Amino acid sequence: MKPLEGLLVLDFAQFLAGPWAATRLADLGARVIKIERPGTGDIGRHLYISNLSLDGDSTLFHSINRNKQSYAADLKRPEDLAKVRSLVARADVLIQNFRPGVMERIGLGPEQCADLNPRLVYGAVTGYGRTGPWAAKPGQDLLAQSISGLPYLNGDAGQPPLPFGLAVADLTASAHLVQGILALLVRRGVTGRGGVVDVSLLESALDLQFEVTSTFLNDGGQEPRRSAVNNGHAYLGAPYGIYATADGHLALAMGSVPQLGELLKLPALGAYADPQSWFVRRDEIKRLLAEHLKSRPTSHWLSRLEPADYWCAEVLSWPKLWKTEAFRALDFVQEVTREDGPTLRTTRCPITVDGQHLKSSRGAPRVGQHTAAIQAEFDL
Repeated sequence: MKPLEGLLVLDFAQFLAGPWAATRLADLGARVIKIERPGTGDIGRHLYISNLSLDGDSTLFHSINRNKQSYAADLKRPEDLAKVRSLVARADVLIQNFRPGVMERIGLGPEQCADLNPRLVYGAVTGYGRTGPWAAKPGQDLLAQSISGLPYLNGDAGQPPLPFGLAVADLTASAHLVQGILALLVRRGVTGRGGVVDVSLLESALDLQFEVTSTFLNDGGQEPRRSAVNNGHAYLGAPYGIYATADGHLALAMGSVPQLGELLKLPALGAYADPQSWFVRRDEIKRLLAEHLKSRPTSHWLSRLEPADYWCAEVLSWPKLWKTEAFRALDFVQEVTREDGPTLRTTRCPITVDGQHLKSSRGAPRVGQHTAAIQAEFDL
């Protein structure tokens, strides 16, 4: 039995942050009904990565919305809204990511839903919070990353700010939403009452940076200083970074610079015995390393560093990672199949419960695929 079996989640959300939170709850055993507009459905159905599509929907939609049912309803029609409100009255969790005020105007804001169902846990994702001058700004990942300062941590000194190549604001907000929902479900088990969880892309992007923003808040407000050579972390000294080798790349994390010089047979590093120099003179150190590491293949350097337990790793591409025995041991890829439709290969939930990987073979639904069945089941 999965931990959340027996719970009903209504997913009103679109795109990534909200729907991915609902998918994680489905991974943990909840039943998730996706509430979509008739015809077009979630806009994310047409949000493509590399123009890949499957059975009329983007592969991105398939991966974000696996293991759900779809109920089509036009919330502007009173009869459809009445049926959805009846579902809300029976649900355990509701998730939405519309701009502030939209759900309230429909009649499905937090207070309105609490009147229908005092036990409901109501989860909402916004771009920049429910109040304040940015509340109405579009909550999109790249925009939230940019406002948060995150791109100023990436790339080398002298380069422009660089965004992450992933939707890190969306994904972090999604994880925070799940945490809040689970916490309120635990509280509900004690008190019998639900509650409201609010997260925003901006707050989650800021929380993702808590280590370095705490430094900023306590060192007089000095801006982060990226290394000019192989920057890996604006606030960490040498040797932290990724270096080219004769046949690939090697990642070096924190460690003693003189010890690294001994292991790599690079005597020049012995001059940096003072740990403070590893930051103050990090570009000098990293230039020496960058030139030296290009002379031999990655395997040569690993054979010297790993036996000494020096923190390092080969930089793997996906094709190389997928071929390793270590990756195969994770059993991390699963296949999900749309009912009477195609199969998609995707990743599984990363959480293991009672020694079991959480998998489900049910693929993402078509728009309104389960409307009739749900209406019959709930007598709508």
